[in-house]
Amino acid sequence: MATRHREDTLVAPGKTKTVPPPMFKVLLLNDDYTPMDFVVHVLQHFFNKNHEQATQIMLKVHTEGQGICGLYPADIAATKVSQVTGFARQHQHPLQCVMEEN
Repeated sequence: MATRHREDTLVAPGKTKTVPPPMFKVLLLNDDYTPMDFVVHVLQHFFNKNHEQATQIMLKVHTEGQGICGLYPADIAATKVSQVTGFARQHQHPLQCVMEEN
């Protein structure tokens, strides 16, 4: 089978723009039962926060009712919410983790 090349055909350079995926905030919500040190542990373990960052976010959750853990694409945010919620239930804490579009 012979291969034919057409030299008279030009491909116009296209202007393709890659659109970043929508980002979602992952939030922890305050409750009256989950210990503060557990929240700090969750922030360090699931969101890679150092102790100082985790403590600041935990205090924000405690005083303002919610705190932002991070900003992620939808699938990663949903995974984080699921992991944190499962971990909290496993340890019998009612900690709520939610996501909302940024």
